[in-house]
Amino acid sequence: MPKAKKETRQRTKKTSKKTEATSMDDLLKNYSWHGFKKGEVVEGIITEKNNKAVWVDIGAKTDGLILTKELRVARDFVKRLKVGDKLKVSIFQSENENGYPLLSFRKTLNNFVWGEFEEKLKTGEPIKVRGKEINRGGLVVDVNGFFGFIPTSCFGAKAAGKTRDLINKSFEAKIIEVDKEKNRLILSEKEVSEKGLIKEQKEALGKIKVGDVFDGEITGVMPFGLFVKVKIGKYPLEGLVHISEISWEKVDDPNKFYKQGDKVKVKTLIADEKTGKVNFSLKQLQEDPWVEIEKEYSVDAKIKGEVIRIAPFGVFVALDKGIEGLIHISKIPAEKALKVGDKVDCFVESIDKEARKMSLGLVLKEKPIGYK
Repeated sequence: MPKAKKETRQRTKKTSKKTEATSMDDLLKNYSWHGFKKGEVVEGIITEKNNKAVWVDIGAKTDGLILTKELRVARDFVKRLKVGDKLKVSIFQSENENGYPLLSFRKTLNNFVWGEFEEKLKTGEPIKVRGKEINRGGLVVDVNGFFGFIPTSCFGAKAAGKTRDLINKSFEAKIIEVDKEKNRLILSEKEVSEKGLIKEQKEALGKIKVGDVFDGEITGVMPFGLFVKVKIGKYPLEGLVHISEISWEKVDDPNKFYKQGDKVKVKTLIADEKTGKVNFSLKQLQEDPWVEIEKEYSVDAKIKGEVIRIAPFGVFVALDKGIEGLIHISKIPAEKALKVGDKVDCFVESIDKEARKMSLGLVLKEKPIGYK
């Protein structure tokens, strides 16, 4: 900031007191301020705004200046501000080399930007993004200074397989999911580049119904599930198999079950023509092992299993695909140290078919220490 600007601002502060003060002592009595700490949040009033700066009166010796980098990121937000508006800011630096407090409105901006994201989600209006880096599931992008993510399955045919070429390049994408609490912003490049095709796909949605079964191909493997592409007539249609619909077994990592390119058969769970939402299931086409659980397992039956998870309250033992039981910690002798992968002999204590729970006990081959 030019030195002349500093002198002008300080002079403005002082001359405003001349009508009330006739001496330096009177001036100091009438003019007061308090020091600010970095990170302190205060409410101020905008005193001046132009294309390069926004000045805010926070009760300091001089007006504070909003960080230039934040103004660049928040052009739309800044356009709406006007002199006299109240604005919550935090102290970035109590005083710079020119004597001005440097201010940040990141928190205020954060609420504003997430509100804009929500609005874009509702309207379906495309937004400019910039490629940042590739990870296993897709491309991390910069969206107005915030991080967003485009899954591999959400790129159109031209960009698919060439996402590395988008790093440090700007392009348009459409917001498809917003979750401020989880800091989650998901976008789709395909919704823009293949807008016409997607429109046809939505029309194709009107031709399918819940329960329909299709042959498909896995196009993306994500932490939350699988993207599967099927064909409805001449149109390809992509839907999500949520992690809970992959298998009757407990699925923590979809990558351990399927990979991109795998051929699968799926059952339609949701087909919403208005929103274009399609959800499939893999496990609904598999036999539910709990339907006739009593035929395979009866109370007191001795069985073999494998320890798959350790919990503070006991160990979980896999008996078959989709069937696991719990050996409560109170049923495990103190000298018996079980670990994941151990093969164990156990017996069925109880079965709760509705809750899909089974309690197990260990078959002990020798008396526990302390047993009388």
